[in-house]
Amino acid sequence: MSFEAKCMATAIGSVPHMDAGAACSLILDNLYHIPMWPQLPNISFKENMYVQYSEGMPGITIDEVERRVYFDTAKDIIGELETLFRSYLAEEIDAFAIGQDYARGLYTFLELLSREQYPEIKILKGHITGPISMGLAVSDQSKKPGLYDDVLREGFIKTLAMKAKYQVKRFKEVRPNLPTLIFIDEPYLMSYGSALISLNRDQAVGYLEEVIGAIDGLTGIHCCGNTDWSLLAETSVDIISFDAYSYSETIALYPKEMKAFLDRGGILAWGIVPSGLPLPDQVARESVASLVERLEAGMQLLVDKGIDKELLLNQALITPNCGTGSMKPEFAERTFTLSHEASEVMRRKYFS
Repeated sequence: MSFEAKCMATAIGSVPHMDAGAACSLILDNLYHIPMWPQLPNISFKENMYVQYSEGMPGITIDEVERRVYFDTAKDIIGELETLFRSYLAEEIDAFAIGQDYARGLYTFLELLSREQYPEIKILKGHITGPISMGLAVSDQSKKPGLYDDVLREGFIKTLAMKAKYQVKRFKEVRPNLPTLIFIDEPYLMSYGSALISLNRDQAVGYLEEVIGAIDGLTGIHCCGNTDWSLLAETSVDIISFDAYSYSETIALYPKEMKAFLDRGGILAWGIVPSGLPLPDQVARESVASLVERLEAGMQLLVDKGIDKELLLNQALITPNCGTGSMKPEFAERTFTLSHEASEVMRRKYFS
């Protein structure tokens, strides 16, 4: 499943706002083709990306006072895993619901979509934390990452897959005729191939594919740093989302793999608007013209290596380079505005 993106704009999940309605309005006003529900990490620790989708994971423990999430292997993990498997195999999607206190932005977003038409929406976007990042960021009580525990890994990967399916289900309830898109956020892929993590290529692809394969809709993988982009192109994901502001040249190191990815209908989401990376206020120093110039220069690196420019433009999205949750609200709002305006400039230039 794919589509002609034609430089439409979307974004990564987090925003710094404390009001879900204001965050949704910001998104719907700027990303009117592909809006996403906002993650609101400044409201509650439960909206931290490693906590937000953890409800129901076997062994999970959330300490809001200490702002800590971990796996407690002293719990009845096997019993919890058996319960999870029964719901998983029976496709009991509501058993994996995301609680309202874990995702205020999701419920406000759904409520707005049920009341207003927003006729320009083409796709509804959600997001989950990726299995590799979840497994490396969340450890057990002895500091062993969950990724390296076979039982825990089975539990959290299947939970994440079902949390994605739950979002698709809720989107279809309010907009049954719209396609859906779920981004799998994988910041820890920046460490893939280093001595910091023990993870081979087949394992990485396999863990990602278990989540991708469960999602009935479009899928994307977002990594906000440099990684082995050929690994992502090897999966069946529809969209590769990367930090084009800082790392366009790294994508161009894989022209053969990127060409194959685009030829099969894959889309590159160009994170060309700075959202706290590399500097919190970098977005204030940029203009639409400077970002479009930077974007076109990044695309040219791939064109120079034999990738058709028309194909590249047709299968491009414009996004911030990461979430805006750590930014000041005024900088985050500028990030969304610039993403929208850069998209409009590109669409007028190449598709009008």
